[in-house]
Amino acid sequence: MCDSTRHALERAADLIRHNRLVEAMATADEFESAEIRQWPIDHADDFTGEF
Repeated sequence: MCDSTRHALERAADLIRHNRLVEAMATADEFESAEIRQWPIDHADDFTGEF
């Protein structure tokens, strides 16, 4: 994973933790957007507390 993608993921995670999902999805550029959109789906349990 390139540094810019990792940074975008970290930023998106922080925004999601603050209930700013729409803004989080807008943080990625056209090359990172698919990965940024998939990451919260893959890690939903981190945010909902459900396992």
